[in-house]
Amino acid sequence: MNIIVCIKQVPNTTDVRIDPVTNTLIRDGVESVINPFDAYAIEEAVRIKERCGGKVTAITMGPPQAENALKEAIGLGCDEGVLVSDRKFAGSDTWATSYTLACAIEKLETYDVILTGKQASDGDTAQVGPGISTHLDIPQVTYVKKIVEINDKAAKVERMTEEGYDVVETPLPCLFTVVKEINTPRMPSLKGMMRAKSAKITKWTAADLDADPAALGLDGSPTRVVKIFTPEARKGGEMISGSAGEVSKELAELLKGEVV
Repeated sequence: MNIIVCIKQVPNTTDVRIDPVTNTLIRDGVESVINPFDAYAIEEAVRIKERCGGKVTAITMGPPQAENALKEAIGLGCDEGVLVSDRKFAGSDTWATSYTLACAIEKLETYDVILTGKQASDGDTAQVGPGISTHLDIPQVTYVKKIVEINDKAAKVERMTEEGYDVVETPLPCLFTVVKEINTPRMPSLKGMMRAKSAKITKWTAADLDADPAALGLDGSPTRVVKIFTPEARKGGEMISGSAGEVSKELAELLKGEVV
């Protein structure tokens, strides 16, 4: 079984700084790590390989230093890494990013399962995974908390909801976005770290992809970040004390005044 896991390198900090001119993240001088949600996707991809055989290919779109994330993924059990990197991808929104990754996946030719984390910690959109499946025209199941059964034809999974979970059956190939409840990521083994150190990462530019140049980067992004600001702090609430009857009466008067 050919398994692809899409990962992203993100800033390892909660103190995210924004360039006021480009409205993009300032990454210089900030340590980068694998997106925490993607760690669960890597672990699940490796578990599927252990159950069904095959190989796991980790793929990411990003700057040259994102190669480090791919090597870390190999240390965790992935077999190969593909870095999609080019200045022409700069400014990509989630639609252009998912298109670029879909083009790279199609270049790999054969795949049965694609896994991603449910969202990235720096953008929190949860749109890239579904966008990839849309571009590839394959089924998707989001917020997967458990893969119950899987073979080379179909899979049965549990999809987390606010009320519990749904049981979903889907043919393959298919894309799953996973939540942290799906597993506990393993630590890299010494053997894995040694293999990662010597691993050769495949690197593709825009010229290597059979992609529409107009659909890449800022030109291919239908959305724009036009303004970023910190909202004003909310004022402290008003405490009401007394018996249940007294509190409800006073609250009703306050609400009546707001409505009027």
